[in-house]
Amino acid sequence: MARAEQSIAENRKARHDYFIDEVLEAGIALTGTEVKSLRLGRVNLRDSFARVINGEVFLVNCHIAPYEKGNRWNHDPYRDRKLLLHKKEIREVWARVKQDGMTLVPVRLYFDKHGRVKVLLGVARGKKQYDKRRTIHEREAERHIDRVMKDRMR
Repeated sequence: MARAEQSIAENRKARHDYFIDEVLEAGIALTGTEVKSLRLGRVNLRDSFARVINGEVFLVNCHIAPYEKGNRWNHDPYRDRKLLLHKKEIREVWARVKQDGMTLVPVRLYFDKHGRVKVLLGVARGKKQYDKRRTIHEREAERHIDRVMKDRMR
């Protein structure tokens, strides 16, 4: 029986701070205690990003809390974690990231239907302050319209 995707964490700040042009799915190399900690949902993607180093992609500054019942071989919470992508995908991502102002941002961390941890990476451009204000304004206007329509339907 196949399971559905189970979301672990979402980087909501990424959608606020960046325009996400493209997304791609990558596997992530983890230790056993990291997976156990992820199953408990003890992860923070807020200030994390991905970087291409020597033809490999690494997730940097992602905090996975140490497993409570782990022993002395528990993992370092802020270690760089290797992302698993094909060489062709890495080349394509590297070409996009080399452009001015582009970066790799983790958008979502989840378990796929086989129980493996996957990370959804976004190739993103940073938003300026006025872009952020416009996004907030549009979201509030949408809420206001929905609220008025709901009241009219009553």
